[in-house]
Amino acid sequence: MDREYIQWYSPALQKNMEMLIFGSGGAIVLFFPARMGRFYDYENWRVIEVLREKIEKRYIQVCCVDSFDCESFYSSGFHPSQKITRHMQYEQYILQEVMPFLNKKNPGSFKIVAGCSLGAFHAVNISLRHPGIFNKVIGMSGRYDLAAQIGHYDDLFDGYWDENVYFNMPTQYLSNLNDEEKLLLIRQATYVLAVGREDVVLENNVLLSNMLTEKGISNSLYIWDKEAHQARAWRQMVINYL
Repeated sequence: MDREYIQWYSPALQKNMEMLIFGSGGAIVLFFPARMGRFYDYENWRVIEVLREKIEKRYIQVCCVDSFDCESFYSSGFHPSQKITRHMQYEQYILQEVMPFLNKKNPGSFKIVAGCSLGAFHAVNISLRHPGIFNKVIGMSGRYDLAAQIGHYDDLFDGYWDENVYFNMPTQYLSNLNDEEKLLLIRQATYVLAVGREDVVLENNVLLSNMLTEKGISNSLYIWDKEAHQARAWRQMVINYL
């Protein structure tokens, strides 16, 4: 299986960013790591290994990017307004640096964006905010409103709220999205959500699925037995959904 380590200095983030790319052709899979995760986690957790056959047969080419969560949502040193600004800078890193690089490396490919845990949030949010880039979106064990306390997950903004926060929380802004031109682009993608029956984010996933359906956006919600917020479940999910 082809494996390539890549690093460059990101103008958007003003720091070196790393990634791993597995495979040499097929549909591009942009894979966001779990909460505060690293670009090598999915390899270490054997998530990539279960995809070996699809990668070696050139069905998919997987790009595992690094997270920026410790310097945005989970930074203890920033005001909440700075946290969301830093997140939006990370989004620009993905849009202006990573995606052009992948498109040049593998032009004309079907594009999938995926993630587990907070990576699921990143995948869903970037696809809704910037439709037309990705053809398929896969969120595994995600929560889609970081500004609300859900179970043991805290409000990451400590009650702070502004337009930037609002327009980055899918289950806040989606129901009020009425721009038909943008909705038409969003409807060109297919959304897959997977979550455990005992996961604290189950209701949030059901809410997002219902919102997508109400907007005419193709989506499937898969509810797994017990708790699925763990690498063991994610190894099985990627086999089914990637």
